[in-house]
Amino acid sequence: MVSVKNFEEFINAIEVREEKISITRSFLIPYPVILPEGVSISGKAQEDGALPLLSFQNNDGLGLTKNNTIADLNIQTSIENRAIFLTNKSGDLGKFTFKNLMLTGQFSFIARNNFEKADVEIDGIDIIAADARRYLEQPQKYGVNVLQGALTVYNFNSNENSKINLAAKNVSIGRRNAPVIGSGIFIAGFGDEGGRTEVSTLETKAVYSNGKIPVGVSDFITAAVFIVNGTFAKSITHNGEIATYGVNDMVLDTWGKVDTWESNDQVISYGPSGIGFVNFGIVNNFIMHAPLKTFGQGARGYNQYDGTLKNGIFDSISTYGDGSIGIQISKKVGSIVIKNDITTHGGLGNSLVKGVNILLPAYAISIKNAGEVDDIEINGSLITHGSNVTTYIVENGGIVHHLEVSGTVDAKGINSQPVKIEKGGLSTQNFLAN
Repeated sequence: MVSVKNFEEFINAIEVREEKISITRSFLIPYPVILPEGVSISGKAQEDGALPLLSFQNNDGLGLTKNNTIADLNIQTSIENRAIFLTNKSGDLGKFTFKNLMLTGQFSFIARNNFEKADVEIDGIDIIAADARRYLEQPQKYGVNVLQGALTVYNFNSNENSKINLAAKNVSIGRRNAPVIGSGIFIAGFGDEGGRTEVSTLETKAVYSNGKIPVGVSDFITAAVFIVNGTFAKSITHNGEIATYGVNDMVLDTWGKVDTWESNDQVISYGPSGIGFVNFGIVNNFIMHAPLKTFGQGARGYNQYDGTLKNGIFDSISTYGDGSIGIQISKKVGSIVIKNDITTHGGLGNSLVKGVNILLPAYAISIKNAGEVDDIEINGSLITHGSNVTTYIVENGGIVHHLEVSGTVDAKGINSQPVKIEKGGLSTQNFLAN
């Protein structure tokens, strides 16, 4: 291992392809630096315990090639640049390890044509600030484009045999009331067909994001955590608050497949049309141990628009905006358990549905045509506060095989009603307190 303390020594070590480089001091780098194959760099704590800071001036930061490791460093670029990025390499790229990093700028691992395979291991990435809006590789489906995230892992290769294997833990994105711009965590394969990204584990701390999408724009969305199509995740766990702030900013969203998705802290949406949990993919088990809250107009709690959810457990769902439905289901799902209440406070309002803004009342539970649920268990109450709102509605073609509510079903607003089963709808319910 060679130790370096300034830019000149660092570049000399890179040029002679030292395999292990220890950085002992902070310094400025005037251009992007590409790490050769097999090169690892790490920081060494200084006398006061602070890790070195690599600053990049008006450009991207460290480029990856093959079998690289970056550890124990602070890396700063402009927020619209990439602090760490994958160069356009082909074949089997081996293993990449990232450990104990604090970044300003995007972490971008995007594999392209002729890529075959890579293993990506993350243990400790904290992205303070990033702006991912300008990058044009954006998945398109359901009438919308998805903006990349501060942390982006994307297999952008149409070859179905190509694969990224990702294992990530201790990931933090943004700060409360100082979110990153764009999505927070963005993980994607090429699409419904093509290259895959397989996630063995994703463990996060807090994630805060804001897409800064203008009001009225309906064909762009983001999410604090977006599992895009072509992604297959075994386990996702959130050990910190997950929150979004802007228009069309979902909090937890998937077009892919997730085996178990669990949140140990609250999920919050502050902006218009920002859904707490929206599922267009296949999720086997979704478990929330803390409240889900939305505050913006048309910001629903949980939506099932495509795919399915086999088992869902929620602590509670509260929405505060007009058009902000607690739960809306348009496809077949299995079992849903709410440990406490579903409460909505709004009336009629605009909400984004599959790329189109439409007017919706703030129902507590809405089962749409083609929506079907095996079992819904509410251990608390269903409560709406807005005017002209139905608390529990099953539309023509909707089916609920069994609904049980331990508390009340209450419509507190003017001209509101607690229950409506439309002609052609089917619901078998048991209201224990009514």
